[in-house]
Amino acid sequence: MADDPTFYDEIECYPGQLSYQSGETVELHVSTKAGAFHTTVERWGAGRETVVEVDNTPGQFTPAPPDADANGCAWPVSLEFEIPDHWVSGYYLVTLTAHEAAPGRDVAHAGFVVRAAEPTSTTLMVLATNTWNAYNNWGGKSLYTGGTQVSFQRPFGRGMLYRPETERDDRKSRPARWGEETDSDGQIFQDYRAAMGYPPAIGSSGWFTFERRFVEWAEREGRSFDFAVSTDLDRDPSILDGYELVLSVGHDEYWSTPQRAALERYIEAGGNFASFSGNTMFWHVRHEGEAMVCHKYTAHETDPVVAAGRPEEMTGMWCDPVVGRPEWCVLGGGSAFGLYYRFGRAVVAGSGGFTVYRDTHWLFENTGLRYGDVLGAKHGAVGYETLGCKLQLDDYQLPIAAPVDGMPPEVEVVAFVPASNVGMGEYPLSISALNDQGDLEFVAARLYGDNSPDSLARVRYGNAVILTCKPYGSNGGEVVTIGTTDWAFALADDPPVAQLTRNVLDHW
Repeated sequence: MADDPTFYDEIECYPGQLSYQSGETVELHVSTKAGAFHTTVERWGAGRETVVEVDNTPGQFTPAPPDADANGCAWPVSLEFEIPDHWVSGYYLVTLTAHEAAPGRDVAHAGFVVRAAEPTSTTLMVLATNTWNAYNNWGGKSLYTGGTQVSFQRPFGRGMLYRPETERDDRKSRPARWGEETDSDGQIFQDYRAAMGYPPAIGSSGWFTFERRFVEWAEREGRSFDFAVSTDLDRDPSILDGYELVLSVGHDEYWSTPQRAALERYIEAGGNFASFSGNTMFWHVRHEGEAMVCHKYTAHETDPVVAAGRPEEMTGMWCDPVVGRPEWCVLGGGSAFGLYYRFGRAVVAGSGGFTVYRDTHWLFENTGLRYGDVLGAKHGAVGYETLGCKLQLDDYQLPIAAPVDGMPPEVEVVAFVPASNVGMGEYPLSISALNDQGDLEFVAARLYGDNSPDSLARVRYGNAVILTCKPYGSNGGEVVTIGTTDWAFALADDPPVAQLTRNVLDHW
């Protein structure tokens, strides 16, 4: 049942939208066989503050349509409330408890962001909800189990928004401690999620896994951010205006054309972007109504825009030559140059940290780190998905970005660690992979035309990188790229990791 969360619990819910402003009405679509349910809404920052509590809302059961994964549930509204002006921008968790339901199966979670009508902070954090949706298999398929269209109008799988906290068991890239064997096949993660009834997505996406950790740390430090979600940039590109810094955290893998265009305009106009994320901006998606489309590995063959004569719009990799807009144009790096770390056969026994090279860079101020030191190894900050840069060494044996079409002219590589790609037979034995090829074979074929030994070697050997760049020259803003999904796991208990993060947040 953990592989299909659809009605695993006896109550399920989704909001009408993933983000709202004050004055707008939140609509909760609930389905349950229970006669009534209790609702609590909490703002989740440094802690959780209850803002709404409603009891004895009548329950109504509506089944999930056969195509709920692709086209949504279309459930009626069970409960609604207006967002008052005094609610602070942030992430709001909805907890619903069904009356007289089986213990352990009587709770559902949903969530939404409250946006600020005008900037109340210098920093905007954009939650990677496109990626959450891509991994969510509630109602049928995800983009990882055969789907090419996934709807936002359905619940998230249990555990994606809330679950009891555990130190490492719910990490897909679980770091080993002294005396422990590495768990490169991810069996501890799989055993944990099976015992708890959680879908595979909890290791890769969702509020609880990445963004939640970053926000808790930041707000405990007295920092405040305004919040938005991925699709907000599609609907209103001006949402970035007025901010000195835009943040991406965790696993921000799926980007639409309007979303990316909004960010590029913002940076070109002098705005700054910090990506504490691995595998960032890897897949191109498009939104069709309340659904997100991505054909991924078969886009060049199955996406209708190809047959319609618009192949550059296909929903494959951004760096696919057919699309021609590699993510490194913005980020200074991409996952074609390093994708996995401590995942399957990829860097099984690596340190889990970045090796420092340019220790005088402002990113390392007050960290105490010097050339050759390792950053982030204490809690395995590097993993499980990464983002790298094609590298060379200069005359001083320091890394520099190698010439690659589309690479920004001003790139400064300050730290990196080897990362790898994996092919068939090299994935963790505990997960399902592609039937006929792996990422190694796919990326090699799309970028270099074949799966020859030379093409495969160009993709296999890469790195995870920390760099800064200026995609639009001296008049544009600055980009900081920290190419790992698991950075947030190290924030609370690794002082140099926390200090480097402060340096980024305080730089502008």
